[in-house]
Amino acid sequence: MRYSLLGGGKRLRPILLLAACDAAGGAAERALPYGCALEMIHAYSLIHDDLPAMDDDPLRHGQPTNHLVFGEGLAILAGDALLSEASRVLAASAERDAQPRRALRAVREIAEAAGARGMVGGQAADIAAEGRAADLATVEFIHVRKTGALILAAVRAGGLIGGAREPALKRLTRYGECLGLAFQIADDILDIEAPSSLTGKAAGRDDARHKATFPAVLGLPAAKQRARQLREQALAAIARFDARAEPLRGIVGFVVDRACAP
Repeated sequence: MRYSLLGGGKRLRPILLLAACDAAGGAAERALPYGCALEMIHAYSLIHDDLPAMDDDPLRHGQPTNHLVFGEGLAILAGDALLSEASRVLAASAERDAQPRRALRAVREIAEAAGARGMVGGQAADIAAEGRAADLATVEFIHVRKTGALILAAVRAGGLIGGAREPALKRLTRYGECLGLAFQIADDILDIEAPSSLTGKAAGRDDARHKATFPAVLGLPAAKQRARQLREQALAAIARFDARAEPLRGIVGFVVDRACAP
């Protein structure tokens, strides 16, 4: 569990949750346990995603994947335990939160985003699409769920914990939707163009497994243009927020520019 949870990565989802809480005017320390739980969920998903029965990846964050170090059985159990521990942390945090109704709403959104309506459902669709000719609607269906759902939940949960009212929460939601899709497009591009030393993963895996990706459907130039459009839409969604939203603005710039820099 510690090997995969603490072994590297950008911590994007918990950082987004804290940044959204701050943008909404809340105290980041209140949001911290929810961010930790999100990272546990993300780590569990990567352990299982890397298994031979799924993507069979040898590298994650520049290190051998969990199942190559500890064996498939312990890797599965480590993922299961991280998901269970995330549930415990979320429940304990909501129980002692000063705004329990909002906290429970945040917990519910994280749980839905991690399950069949979100990440797991997207992963199932991704497996079903392997080796088949996919259209843009299929690719978006997969990635809005597989990747985007947990990113959107991070932003919305942060906003809820921070006390965002519905108009502000709606703007944060639009930001999270655009960011989630932009992140996956950038990831697809980096899989083609970036070396393993940059991504921490084996290069070219999507193409080797005939994955349904944005570059495969749109081509690289159009995929990059779509990512840039999503960046601008995300920024427009939070244009009315004050300087406390600068981290959110910086994050979407980082996500897109790392793959689509001029």
